Amino acid sequence: MFPSGGKEFVCKKCGYKESPKGKFQSFKEKSKDREMMVLEDDLTVLPRTKIECPKCKHNEAFWVLRQTRAADEPETRIYQCVKCKHKWREYQ
Repeated sequence: MFPSGGKEFVCKKCGYKESPKGKFQSFKEKSKDREMMVLEDDLTVLPRTKIECPKCKHNEAFWVLRQTRAADEPETRIYQCVKCKHKWREYQ
């Protein structure tokens, strides 16, 4: 699915259209002539885990994995507290 007109996603193969749930922002990359959409404030699609937030001590957080260093090193797990939205990292 690709962004189209800043309000929906369109399948370039079959033409199916769908509006995203939640807010999103559309922007063009400077180096390439293509449009990207970034979902905002819709964390419900992220996995959750039981871990204590270092800021508010709540025991649940969303998490994602990102390759923040060289490809031969392990990825970084980034957490965001469900309650206070504080973000922190865990290096593996």
